Amino acid sequence: MTNTFPKHFLWGASISAHQTEGAYQSDGKGLSVQDTRQRDNHDITDFTVAVDHYHHYKEDIRLLAEMGIKVFRFSIAWTRIFPNGRGEINQKGLQHYNDVIDELLKYGIQPYITLNHFDLPQALEDEGGWSARTTVEAFKHYAETVFEAYGDRAKHWLTINEPNIMLLVDKKILGKEIPLQEKYQQFHHLMIAEKYAFKRCHELIEGGKIGPVPNISLVYPATSKPLDNQAALYFNSIRNWAYLDFSCFGRYNTVFKDYLNRNNVTITIAPEDKELMENHFPDFVAMNFYTTVTVEKPTKKDGMANGISDQQSEDIMEWGFYKGFTNPYLKKNEFNWTIDPDGLKTTLQTLYDRYHLPIIITENGLGAKDELTADGKIHDTYRINYLKQHIDQCLQAIEAGVDLIGYSPWSAIDLVSVHEGISKRYGFIYVDRTEQDEKDLARYRKDSFYWYQELIKTNQLPS
Repeated sequence: MTNTFPKHFLWGASISAHQTEGAYQSDGKGLSVQDTRQRDNHDITDFTVAVDHYHHYKEDIRLLAEMGIKVFRFSIAWTRIFPNGRGEINQKGLQHYNDVIDELLKYGIQPYITLNHFDLPQALEDEGGWSARTTVEAFKHYAETVFEAYGDRAKHWLTINEPNIMLLVDKKILGKEIPLQEKYQQFHHLMIAEKYAFKRCHELIEGGKIGPVPNISLVYPATSKPLDNQAALYFNSIRNWAYLDFSCFGRYNTVFKDYLNRNNVTITIAPEDKELMENHFPDFVAMNFYTTVTVEKPTKKDGMANGISDQQSEDIMEWGFYKGFTNPYLKKNEFNWTIDPDGLKTTLQTLYDRYHLPIIITENGLGAKDELTADGKIHDTYRINYLKQHIDQCLQAIEAGVDLIGYSPWSAIDLVSVHEGISKRYGFIYVDRTEQDEKDLARYRKDSFYWYQELIKTNQLPS
């Protein structure tokens, strides 16, 4: 077995607009649901300034070019293009991403652009959000607008970031709980919006390629009991495959349909949906992976609420289907997320075996409380160890036949975590600010920056 990656492997790094840009009402930008939602923890910073990537993008891209990345996965803030989700185009917002794309291309970095990353325009939310079919039409028009504006230079697109997590972790991501019937009508609308994006990308962008971007956490059964295996089957379908089966096969899978039927959920499907579902498909799958999940079949109602409190937590419970289980064979990080690099290889193999599409990992990383030393260093050996273990499993997956084309971890620069603010850092580049003090937002290269730089330069893991 070699320790060298394929010659044209796409090394990258990822961010999202609302977690990095700040400038939340600058240059005509409208408010998104991330700008307005209530937060349980008022001690953490919000997204009004974040790390001010909006004004620092040239510096940040220059640093990423120095690190050697070949792709930069970022999202467009819908509310910079259409402040109210639809209507008149905000030309300053449109120009900003023109400038970002041109800056990337200047350094030979390919943009991989996410159309929407948790930041639905608040004006559309006020009209019903993803529960309203009109939001699908607004998204389609927004997607067409940016495809036409940037498609001459930006050829690779991602649709809607982690729709599965957006619905499963609705309280933490969107700040509210969504009733089950409404949640799965939203599921259908999100998936149809994605289908429109597939269709219009292929029609409007010469050589354009587009893919879905779910968060995939392979689900293990807690034991070899048949009912625990059944619990894993259902949660795998609800958490992972329902979304990708819709994207890649154009159908509701049978396990998911049974789950809906047993919950008396009926989804309204528009007449034009069948053609969209069955004729428009992705070119690749972008996958966000942090860890796996373990479940058992619940045998008694123990007072736990339905739903999921965090995307990686074992604190999940839906009576009659599955209950989270602490996997005794996995270690956890300081934020209670299990670490399972071996599970990454298994997940890649499972996903590729199911869909036979090229895969690019667009999120994988370690959130930690980094410390800036007096001499301007950040010694994040723990992050290097995490990345090394997971990148090794990527290489093993490629050796096992998986068409893994790239790795773009979370995150390029420090950003504001949805749940833990700026204290939970992911980036290769440290941004000097605290929860309450913006300081000067100076950028510092972490030890992981230099480690990743060397990996990209040699295209191989140290032996």
